[in-house]
Amino acid sequence: MLPLLMAAPLAIAAGPADERYAQTSYRERIIIRIPRLPPQTRAQRAAPITWEEKKAPKCVPVDRLASASITPDGDIDLIATDGRRLRAKLDRDCPTLNFYGGFYLKRSKDGKFCARRDVLRTRSGRQCEISRFRLLIPKNPS
Repeated sequence: MLPLLMAAPLAIAAGPADERYAQTSYRERIIIRIPRLPPQTRAQRAAPITWEEKKAPKCVPVDRLASASITPDGDIDLIATDGRRLRAKLDRDCPTLNFYGGFYLKRSKDGKFCARRDVLRTRSGRQCEISRFRLLIPKNPS
């Protein structure tokens, strides 16, 4: 306590010349979690839908993505808010997506999720690049 009392006159005598300023900057980071669809019911498994892949745009607006499901091949089907389905073709070195209940996207400045630019982030912290998107159209049963 004695050293504090001895330093008190110095602190009071310090004037504007001893003032110091600091600057703080804040960064905003937005991460979007895409929920995984629940497992299919028996009725859905009895009549599975087969999909035909068509050419799709390189980029998808992130705010139009509603949910996702992981295919047996390890690709990801993204379901948009308007009901369209897109298949995100992953690079083949991403097997960990099958084991976790979802994944994350980091929002880009333009608000789009693009193939060959953006990555999916697994819950374990791994990153997987999208090689391309394919539009999914239901095939007509023959």
